[in-house]
Amino acid sequence: MDFFSVILIAIGLSMDAFAVSVSCGLGKPEEREKNSWRAAFFFGGFQAGMTALGWALGQTFAHVIEPIDHWIAFVLLAGIGANMIKESFQTECKTTDLNEIKMLFTLSVATSIDALAVGISFSTLGYAIGLPIPLIGCTTFLFSLAGVHIGASIGNQTSLKRWVDILGGVILIGIGVKILLEHLLA
Repeated sequence: MDFFSVILIAIGLSMDAFAVSVSCGLGKPEEREKNSWRAAFFFGGFQAGMTALGWALGQTFAHVIEPIDHWIAFVLLAGIGANMIKESFQTECKTTDLNEIKMLFTLSVATSIDALAVGISFSTLGYAIGLPIPLIGCTTFLFSLAGVHIGASIGNQTSLKRWVDILGGVILIGIGVKILLEHLLA
């Protein structure tokens, strides 16, 4: 997979964590520094870890799914993207408190489930994982760090979360379509 596509996937995957981070900044602007680092380390770490776990799971079952790998990648990425877009119109922007480790852990898992699916896609398509894992983790780290600061600075603007989710969804759908077309046209 080319570097540009990996960057776009990393940005798309980081959108959920970014939106949650913005929400954290909205809720407790006085705890901006502590929450920004907390969100960045947890969300970035979980995104990288779940991508690696997905890749390992995909390697385990690669021989079974190799003939339809491009369809699996397309369905997973398009499904994740479509769900992000759908959720952007259903939810209101709520503030989130990161003072409880249990809450932070839960949010980290919830925002990185899509990274698990992407890891499976990378594996089934035979892509090396050495570059995507750190790029996905670092991108999410930076987006989460910035998200808390942005949330603390802008106040309660529900439309920001909506547009972030839509952008992330469109990026992931686009990558899924690209993968499918590359395999169908090859």
